[in-house]
Amino acid sequence: MLRFAAAAEILETDFWVQYNELGGVQDHEVPGGTGNPRYTDAIEVLDEDMPVYIHDNTDDENTHQSFLNAYLASQGADTVNLNPFRTLPGSSATGSSGKLRLTNLTQLTIDTSWWTRYRNDKHNPDLDPNFVFPQAVPTLGVNQHTAIPRTDADTTDPNFLQAIANTAAFHFATIEQGGTSLYPAMAQRATSVEVLRILISIGPTETMHFQTWSDKAGNAPPLTAVDPVTGVSVTFPDLEVDNQNFNKSLIMPEPCPFLSTDLPRCSIIRPTETDGIAMGVVQFLTDMGLFIGQSSQFFTVLAELAKEADEAQRGCN
Repeated sequence: MLRFAAAAEILETDFWVQYNELGGVQDHEVPGGTGNPRYTDAIEVLDEDMPVYIHDNTDDENTHQSFLNAYLASQGADTVNLNPFRTLPGSSATGSSGKLRLTNLTQLTIDTSWWTRYRNDKHNPDLDPNFVFPQAVPTLGVNQHTAIPRTDADTTDPNFLQAIANTAAFHFATIEQGGTSLYPAMAQRATSVEVLRILISIGPTETMHFQTWSDKAGNAPPLTAVDPVTGVSVTFPDLEVDNQNFNKSLIMPEPCPFLSTDLPRCSIIRPTETDGIAMGVVQFLTDMGLFIGQSSQFFTVLAELAKEADEAQRGCN
């Protein structure tokens, strides 16, 4: 399980570094880029502290992957190295280091159903796996969208550049809600108390990230833009609405059914079902388009790590 967590954190670090190079704070803690002023301005429309938050999220994920691999090594276990798969071109816009990447932030299909899932007080995906939670931004869930400027040409149209920044904001939260569920789901399989401690110590930081980005995504200005390269249109609706399932002010999990519909509703992380959680994360990230352009060997390695994590069995009663 820790090897899969290490792989997930390596992948997270890879795309957060890309965001930080263009829209975050550039310093010795998170080196690499030089910043893109236009993209940063568009990000700051959502909150003036966005560059600091991006920087800190990047730093957090980097410490997670470094710690997990170091811990694995200290226990004589195999570490995780995905460097052979750093083959994807990233942004060539001003501010990017131009390094090869593990992840693709330019062809994303983003599931924003977490927005209504955490605001819905009647349904829990662990108890209602077939219930369809509405998307906050339906057009992000179809076609492919870029969350970073691919070239400097993407920064010349202010409306389209704001759409890129809005896309990034929803992608931030979409990613972090996945981590929010992953850690408690895996913790249920831990036998070692120390492994359990690691999982329940790292997991809540992902939840802190998620709530922060959930709040900021709600500040995305309403707009419609067309990608000048692909012709794909995206519309960000006004989420300042009097509707619990969409209201942008409701950033704390609404109480919902938990364990059984016979029990009182409870404010919880959801989902936390543990069966197939690791493979589900791999499928979720793959469907998002994060790995478009990766080799078949990459998917084989990731699937094997997920399979091993899902086969872990709790060894105590």
